[in-house]
Amino acid sequence: MSGGRGGSTGEGTGIGADAVAGGRDTRARHAAGSLAHRVPDLGAMELLLAVARLGSLGGAARELGITQPAASSRVRSMERQLGVALVDRSPRGSRLTDAGALVTDWARRIVEAAEAFDAGAQALRDRRDSRLRVAASMTIAEYLLPGWLVALRTQLPDTAVSLLAGNSAAVAERLLAGEADLGFVEGVSVPTGLDSAVIGHDRLIVVTAPGHPWARRRRPLEAAELAATPLILREKGSGTRQVLDAALGGLARPLIELSSTTAVKAAAVGGAGPSVLSELAVGEELTTRRLVSVPVADVVLARDLRAVWPTGHRPTGPARQLLSLTRA
Repeated sequence: MSGGRGGSTGEGTGIGADAVAGGRDTRARHAAGSLAHRVPDLGAMELLLAVARLGSLGGAARELGITQPAASSRVRSMERQLGVALVDRSPRGSRLTDAGALVTDWARRIVEAAEAFDAGAQALRDRRDSRLRVAASMTIAEYLLPGWLVALRTQLPDTAVSLLAGNSAAVAERLLAGEADLGFVEGVSVPTGLDSAVIGHDRLIVVTAPGHPWARRRRPLEAAELAATPLILREKGSGTRQVLDAALGGLARPLIELSSTTAVKAAAVGGAGPSVLSELAVGEELTTRRLVSVPVADVVLARDLRAVWPTGHRPTGPARQLLSLTRA
């Protein structure tokens, strides 16, 4: 490649002389600036490499999917930025100047490094997309998540999903410790350090076995009576217990304290005493009359179901996909 004339005066480009003359001021002006202001962007470097390979600015523009005027403008901008003429244009085509050939060698190394960077980033995305760690409070884990995960499986068959079930407090701990990608809770409020989105609503109902005196009541329970009665309850930290405690302004000492919704339900069905459970959890038992719903007069035991994630880190990849399925 020859470029003596273009390298010294830049007549072929029509702007080379201005670029060289302005280069002195440019160097002084940008000496203390950021690297982004002093180095051409990747698009400009790819264009220069295409010009070197094809010997034509028009051909390079077509290969990159841009117009020839846009390509010419990008070359001029790069020349002004660097303060040297890079391309000598003539009726026979476009040729690199001596400076252009040198800059092209440097650009090739930068583009190759960018390609390696992109490949590494894709590998990280593939690794992220190959697994999903979900933490969910017990009611959601037992009665809603299975359906969502089946739907997710059809969309992302290669993603391995692990589920960590616990109470709402445990879900928050898992997320904040980086041990889960997405969480689901059903408490009164959003745990500190987490952002959330409401994905549904739930209602708690008082239930008891058919043989319990409450099953034969003709009048609804008063909230005060419910609060004063020892109940079969989930452990402290569970969303169900938080909602019940907040709604009643306090609870009597539990009759039995258990760590899963299934265990609480089994105890109630067995006649151990009354309990308060999610409407989602007792549909079958109410239909078959193994449990009876007991109305409460002056309190509404409603709650929001929420997806949660660490503040400022909105779900991406499979976590985002699962979140979208909860709203379908």
